[in-house]
Amino acid sequence: MCIDCPIRTACLGKSAQEKKFTVTYYREEYERNIARVESNQGRYMKGKRQSTVEPVFGTLTQFMGLNKVNTIGIKQANKCMQLSAIAYNLKKYMKFIEKRTKSDARVLALYFSLKNTLYKAINTLLRPCKSTIILTV
Repeated sequence: MCIDCPIRTACLGKSAQEKKFTVTYYREEYERNIARVESNQGRYMKGKRQSTVEPVFGTLTQFMGLNKVNTIGIKQANKCMQLSAIAYNLKKYMKFIEKRTKSDARVLALYFSLKNTLYKAINTLLRPCKSTIILTV
């Protein structure tokens, strides 16, 4: 241990006595991946993913109760995720219709009957999935 090192405080900080670091066998792959993510295209793709995919998964897990997919097999899990995405899109679509048609009473009556029918259909479709997404009116 060298106490007289000129870059000791920059390297260790004020309270640390030693610094440990490890070098992995896959260091080249890590560095290649970091360079790929930090490139212009990598930053663009990260922004695109964060604005399109991740909010949907966040909404499904946090607000619609899809914490776990209780199915066996990739096909069943895929079906469950597709039904969850359909439920998400229909819920979003219902909010969009509601904002556009508040003034006409006939359209509102049709909207609410359509909404009830769709919610019942979604809940019936999601039952075999054994997911915890339950839509209520």
